[in-house]
Amino acid sequence: MITNGILIDSRKMGSVYNCNVVELKKIHNRAGNITPVTGDSDIPFAINRIYYLYDVPGGEVRGGHAHYELQQLIVAASGSFDVVIDDGQNKKTVTLNRPNFGLVVTPGIWRDLMNFSSGAVLLVLASLPYDEADYIRDYKKFIDYKNGK
Repeated sequence: MITNGILIDSRKMGSVYNCNVVELKKIHNRAGNITPVTGDSDIPFAINRIYYLYDVPGGEVRGGHAHYELQQLIVAASGSFDVVIDDGQNKKTVTLNRPNFGLVVTPGIWRDLMNFSSGAVLLVLASLPYDEADYIRDYKKFIDYKNGK
C-alpha cells in the first residue's frame, strides 16, 4: 500500500489495534437526523465504493475474508450486528448499533459479521473499487500472508 508516497506493508498495518470505532457527525433536526461522511476528512481514506447488506437471515455469518489493500468504514445504518476482527494473533468483537458510529477496518484484517438483528442494514464505505484479487478468502492463506509466507 502506498500512503503519502510511502510504501507501507499492510501485513504490519493490519492489527486489530489499528481498527477503531469512530464517532461521525450527527446533525440533529426535529424532522430527522443526518450523518454526513467525507472521505479523507471524517475517515482516513477516500471513498471509492459504497455497498450495504440487508435481509440477512437470523444466525447467518457474512464476511469471512480479509483484504490486502482495501480499507473500510462499517456502519450499522439500522439495527445491530457484531464485527469480529482478527489480525492473525488477536481477535476483537465490536458491536455496532448506532448509525453515527462506524468501525474503521485497515488492510490485513480478517472479518466476520454476525448476530444481525431483525431489519439490520450494514453500510460499508470502501477505499477501493471491487477487485477480487484484493480478497483473501481462505483463513489458512490469511495466516500464511500475515506470517510473510
